[in-house]
Order: sequence, then C-alpha cells, then structure tokens
Amino acid sequence: MLKRVLIANRGEIALRVLRGCRDLGIESVAVYSEVDRFAPFARRADFAFPIGASPALESYLCGDRIIATALQAGADAIHPGYGFLAENANFAEQVETAGLVWIGPPPGAIRAMGDKLSARRLMQKAGVPVTPGLYVEADDADSVKRMCEEIGYPVLIKAAAGGGGKGMRIVHVAAELPSHLERARSEALKAFSDSRVYIEKYIERPRHVEIQVVADRLGNAVHLGERECSIQRRYQKVIEESPSLAVSADLRRRMGEAAVRAALECGYVGAGTVEFLVDPRGEFYFLEMNTRLQVEHPVTEMVTGRDLVKLQLQVASGQPLGFAQDDVRLSGHAFECRIYAEDPESNFMPSVGRLIRYHEPAGPGVRVDSGVEEGDEVSLYYDPQLAKLITHGTSRDEARSRMVRALGEYEIAGVKHNVQLLRRVFEHPEFKAGRLSTHFLADHGLLEPKPTVAATEVDAVLAAALYAARRILAVKVGNGKTVDARPEPLVRSNSGWRSAGRRSALRSGGRT
Repeated sequence: MLKRVLIANRGEIALRVLRGCRDLGIESVAVYSEVDRFAPFARRADFAFPIGASPALESYLCGDRIIATALQAGADAIHPGYGFLAENANFAEQVETAGLVWIGPPPGAIRAMGDKLSARRLMQKAGVPVTPGLYVEADDADSVKRMCEEIGYPVLIKAAAGGGGKGMRIVHVAAELPSHLERARSEALKAFSDSRVYIEKYIERPRHVEIQVVADRLGNAVHLGERECSIQRRYQKVIEESPSLAVSADLRRRMGEAAVRAALECGYVGAGTVEFLVDPRGEFYFLEMNTRLQVEHPVTEMVTGRDLVKLQLQVASGQPLGFAQDDVRLSGHAFECRIYAEDPESNFMPSVGRLIRYHEPAGPGVRVDSGVEEGDEVSLYYDPQLAKLITHGTSRDEARSRMVRALGEYEIAGVKHNVQLLRRVFEHPEFKAGRLSTHFLADHGLLEPKPTVAATEVDAVLAAALYAARRILAVKVGNGKTVDARPEPLVRSNSGWRSAGRRSALRSGGRT
C-alpha cells in the first residue's frame, strides 16, 4: 500500500482524496497557491507546501514544481484529482520518470482517449458504436460538403483535441457549413493549439449517459452502472443522477460491456468514465472517455457502495479490484448538483467575494462534498464551484425530495449562487417525470433570469450582517494600524499537528 500521497489539486476534490487517503492510513501532502494558503484542504492535510502564486499557470499547472515538491515531501505517489494536470499525459510520464506512482491511467491511454479522432478509431476497432462522421482535411471542402449530405443534416463540428464545448458548432443546413467550419477551427486553435476538427451526425434531443469503469493492473475491468448527465448548460453538466430512467437492464448491460471493451482496448488502469449519447430510439453512441475521476463520482458511490478513491489508491498500489462484475449491485437512486458561486441573473458570470454566511444542509440521505467554509474568500483565479450536493433515497422521488429539502436548507451570503435555479429544476414537472434531454434547461426557460428574494435568503443576509459585525469588522490596534479581527483558522486535531507547529509549517513551506 502507498504510504504518502501528494494531491496535485485544490478545493473539494483535494479534500475528497485526502479523506480517502486517511481512511486507508495513507499520509496526505497538499500543495497550495498563495490565495489557498489557509484553505480547508491545506489545513487538513498531514503536510502542506506552497506551490506558487495564485494564478493556476504559476502554481497548480506547474508540473515540474509539483514533482519536486513530492520528492521533497517524501511522497511515493501523486493523485491529480480532476482538472489541472489530471489528463496531461506528459505530466503523467514525468511523474513516473521521477520514480513516483501516478494514480491514474497509463500515459498511453490518456493520449489515445484524449484525442477524439484516435479515440473514435480505437472504439470502432473495439466494436463500440460511434456516430457516423469524418475527419475534416483543411483543403477538402468539396468532400466535406458531400459527406455531410450523405450523413444528413444537422451535423456537429467538434475539435479533435477539445472538450467542454470549445470548438463545437451545430450545422443545420449546408449554407452554414463554411462559416461554422472556419469558426470551429479558429476556436479549437485558440483553446487547444490544435485546429483539427471532425464532423459527426448530430443526435437531436439526446440523453447524455456515462458508464463508470474501474480496472486494475492485472487485466481486470468492471463497470459500476450509469450516470445520467443530461441537465447541462453550455455543454457543462449541472445535475447528475444514477440510475437513468432511460436505461433498461438490457441497455445497461450492453453499454457497460461496451465501456469495459473501451477500457481494455486502451489499456486503462484506475477509475474512468466512458460517455455516450442515447437517442430517442434507445440507440447509444460513443462520445468520449474521461481518463480521470469524474466530478460526479459520488453519485456512483451512493448507489453501488463502492469508494472510487479507495479503489484508485488500491489499484495504484498494485492490488487487484477484489470483485467481479456479478458483485456489482445498484441500490436506490442518487442525485448530485453543483453549487456554484455565479450569478444566474448576469449570464452566470462567476461571483467572487467573502462567504460571510455559509451553512450546508444535512439530514438523512444528504452528503456535501465542499471545498469552502464560512469566512473563506471565493477567488477569481479558479472554477467557482463551492460544493457538490448529493442525495440518496430508496427511490428517485425520495432522492429528489431530499434534494429539494437540502437545497432549501442551504444558506449562502456574500456571493451570488445558483441554488434557486437548481431548486427550480428539481421541482419542475418534466424533471419529476424524468423526461430529460441535453436541451432541458433551455427548452423549459430555466436559464432565463428570475430575480427573486426568498424569505430564507433574507434571513441569510441578516445572519450574514450579524456575522460581519461580530467577526469581520476591523479593529484598531495600539499603533494605529487596522487589522482583520477574524481568528486564524483552527487546526483539526485529527491531523496530528499542533496548532503552532502547523502554522509554522504553512508559513515556511516545510513540515514538522
């Protein structure tokens, strides 16, 4: 078993991995940027080291510095979490070259599945269904036009090296093709330094369903069922659930077998996700593979009882999975929604500031994976996700009702947030009925601004004002200077660090 793991990430995922390490008796090493100096993940790790300035390019994306810190800290492995360097094959290679264990798939698998063109070819070889499509040569406009006519409009232009909706354009008629093609190439070049694009048949009103797979170093691979991720905004997932109402037992078996074939074909190791589009007829098509732990992994953990971070750590240690496909059972239903510091009334612009009030929900069937605490500063440097709210119930309706209740208990003041939008989704009749598609939010007008101030929000503002008066108001000291009266963050006793020693280590970048 690994003894000490450096977590090359921040926020809630750093805390999630830290807790997984602690459950297995593995020491954790955090790296933090200047703005994250007293963030919860940095304070709760067994060891913490500064990694650079606040911008990610000067800290969390500095692979050489992270590896050097891991060696300095005596770590024997690096867990990348998700985002930042998690799907960077070059960084994975550098980690292994330095003699450290990379807690993720082999660099070759990351490369193979990171390029959408090579991934499509690999999936076709493995017998995994893919949408009809073609690679677009830069000077082959006539052939592209003919092929699009054969495929049939609408078609979808996608960046070969991309993701997150960048370099993606829907073309409804032939006349739109040249301009959309040029824009897609330009956006792909800007976002990924790679202008290659390909075109595939656009599946209208699809459901986005993904299969969680895990594989060990001994050639064993299983799937852990599906997650539905159809509730999206700008191609970004907002709400996830498992199981999907659109997936029958037979479809789950077929999609799961396809996902396992995909993992084995690329030599996958660890936890990964194979994403599919499911059309209204129930046919499914390979979309992409995420070669890392997913943001929405708690949904799968809730319905399977399998700890995915623990599995990652065990597999990275060379241990077998320890269970077979027949041992996987789905129990109940789970939802996850992402709590963002963003302003739905201003085109969902990120909202920065101090969390002068932050109270999380609790109760039966409720789990919160958060990276912030009351009094923390929401920075402009990183993704504005505050937390992930997860609920579980014996049925979809029970899990949904618990989510509505939990969202109603959330209290956030100091920044704008999307809690009310999420609650509107979960209370929508079409969502209750499970009639979902990737266009759900737009189709039902849920993205349109609805400026309302509920009584609970007024209460939160009043509570925040009292909090501010009590803890944040500046005080005058003897020499006339103004200082922040907030107490320093407390050190958790289970970290094994004395308060004074912990602060000293944080300031010096060393360990006690």
